[in-house]
Amino acid sequence: MNFEKSKQLFERACKTIPGGVNSPVRACRNVHCDPVFIASAKGSHIFGADGTEFIDFIGSWGPMLLGHAHEEVEEAVIEALKKGTSYGAPTESEVLLAEKVCEALPSCDMVRMVNSGTEATMSALRLARAVTGKNKLVKIIGGYHGHGDAFLASAGSGLATFSIPGTPGVPQSTVQDTLLVPYNDLEAAKEIFAKHGDDIAAFFVEPCAGNMGLVLPVAGYLQGLRELCTKYGALLVFDEVITGFRVSYQGAQGRFGVMPDLTTMGKIIGGGLPVGAYGGKAEYMQRIAPAGDVYQAGTLSGNPLAMAAGLATLNILEKADYAGLEQRVLSFVKELVSVLESKGLPVQYQHIASMFTLFFTDKPVHNFADVEKASTSIFESYYKQMREMGIFLSPSAFETAMVSFAHTDDDFNKTLDAAKKLKF
Repeated sequence: MNFEKSKQLFERACKTIPGGVNSPVRACRNVHCDPVFIASAKGSHIFGADGTEFIDFIGSWGPMLLGHAHEEVEEAVIEALKKGTSYGAPTESEVLLAEKVCEALPSCDMVRMVNSGTEATMSALRLARAVTGKNKLVKIIGGYHGHGDAFLASAGSGLATFSIPGTPGVPQSTVQDTLLVPYNDLEAAKEIFAKHGDDIAAFFVEPCAGNMGLVLPVAGYLQGLRELCTKYGALLVFDEVITGFRVSYQGAQGRFGVMPDLTTMGKIIGGGLPVGAYGGKAEYMQRIAPAGDVYQAGTLSGNPLAMAAGLATLNILEKADYAGLEQRVLSFVKELVSVLESKGLPVQYQHIASMFTLFFTDKPVHNFADVEKASTSIFESYYKQMREMGIFLSPSAFETAMVSFAHTDDDFNKTLDAAKKLKF
């Protein structure tokens, strides 16, 4: 494929935008190539500025569960746009979307709209600290909850330990109250609570880890965390920015039957427009200003365009055949793995609903330490070759592939045909 225009745009972008992109992974540095600039998208396909066409397995990193440019979502946004783009005042659409979210997610009595997943997690942490009167938080090694300072921590030595800043610009004092444990390791969680339980305000976890690639919870893990948080008076916070309305209409909490105290959301609830939200039990959410004393605000929170897109999306998803899509995706993933294994490649896969990740390793994957053992060099070759054949994948070995209701059997077959042509 010819990516000359993308190359030119990237060179221009690097002069006025740090790294040439507005979010780091888009730069494709992990796979040592330049990014493809996008001109448009429709359904399961995305179209590059160079006139190229791809089958899209990124889905804007999760929001596009219905596919790109869905007609009903477009119509809802256009109708909202005709009335204005922002008022700085409440609207009916905010109420309707909040009601829709609370009806769907079993643990949410109330919800506050914000503008991004990062804003949601930052706000949920502040609320958890206010509710409990404690300061420490526990997060998963390799887990990502946006770029708030307290969450940008990397693990020090030991199984479960205090953190060190994960990036310049984050003071040691900001992450000194962040504790880290491996995903799927309930014993490590018990150890950290036994040592610091009196000071832990919240345990933040993606119920299905989605930012180390997709890693599913082992049996009993989420329930074990629920019991630990209850025992020590900490709030269990599910980060459902990715899993919310994707692993099921009731989110991961509905699918696994484990109720968090607070839930953070984003992506799908905005139908492709910038959005975030956090919600939970009324007794906690009533602490948020102006109902209570925990301050959080945002000029564009509850933006009418995002609310319209989100409401239209959830109205469709409420009636969608999640089980049918899950079975189609699983069949496709198994065939894809079979093709790759026939080429002598070590492959492990994780799958749930319309998400999957291939790990190029022969060892089972249960946490970030396992993920780090997968071959990034094999992935780089896989990514580059598939992109040349019109398959648009995440440019990182440790991300989750997203499938939409718009993907067809023809899309899957073309992807498998491309995989059969791979050379290693």
